[in-house]
Amino acid sequence: MSPTAIITLIIFFIALVILFSSFVTVRQGTIAVITTFGKYRRILTPGLNLKLPFIENIYSQISIQNRSVELEFQAVTYDQANVYFKAMLLFSVLDQREETIKNVAFKFVDERNLMQALIRTVEGSIRAFVATKRQTEVLVLRRDIVEHVKEQLDTILENWGYHLQDLQLNDITFDDVIMKSMSQVVASNNLKAAAENEGQALLITKTKAAEAEGNAIKISAEAERQAAQLRGQGIALFREEVAKGMTMAAKEMQTANMDTSVILFTMWTESIKHFAENSKGNVIFLDGSTEGMNRTMKEMMSLNLLHTDQVKK
Repeated sequence: MSPTAIITLIIFFIALVILFSSFVTVRQGTIAVITTFGKYRRILTPGLNLKLPFIENIYSQISIQNRSVELEFQAVTYDQANVYFKAMLLFSVLDQREETIKNVAFKFVDERNLMQALIRTVEGSIRAFVATKRQTEVLVLRRDIVEHVKEQLDTILENWGYHLQDLQLNDITFDDVIMKSMSQVVASNNLKAAAENEGQALLITKTKAAEAEGNAIKISAEAERQAAQLRGQGIALFREEVAKGMTMAAKEMQTANMDTSVILFTMWTESIKHFAENSKGNVIFLDGSTEGMNRTMKEMMSLNLLHTDQVKK
């Protein structure tokens, strides 16, 4: 092969290398950072791009996808209780602007230093928050802890070119002694609540029973009152009818020139007969002497005269 052919072949090979070196493929979800002699030049977006061979170099390829990291660390509360956290951190590049990509590419020496700074910053923020709270408050402040971390880190991460998407506190535990004492407190509180509920239920039952008994007494008393009223009305009507009958009988006997005291004697004997038939006793004591009979007849005649005077009036 002639020297000219060899030179032509070398030139063709160099041109081919230069041609292929001019094309750069950037993967989807990443942005390439181009430097010229070590100085930042520009960025390349996903797809096929051109660059100056041997002059422009790919410094790094920045992922703009979401990234996650798991954390395990310890904090101390205000009352000196150890708290153990297991968390998941979700973060990403803030945006695709050139200034943001430059911060991501040049703020840290490498990926390891970035992750170390990010993790320590999150842990420090949580530790500072927990140090102001008591151990009984930590478990109910999960959302407050997350909001505090986001508020503290947003400005710092933006300066680095990143954004904190989410922080999930998957597990919060204490030392075994504290966990056991907390379980005992919960158990005693549950027993106390159960006792209070049982007492309230018993109180309600007793109250309802008392109300029912009171209502029954009221109903019974009202019924008795109405019955007594009806009995009184019946007795009054009976007396009224008896009075009317006695008046009519007295008038008829006066018309027939008969002694009206016979009516009282008849009522007296009828009363004794009624006592004998309906009384539960076995003996009726009567004064059967002549003086007793005369006294009884005089009393009955006096009552008859009094009743006649009242009727005339």
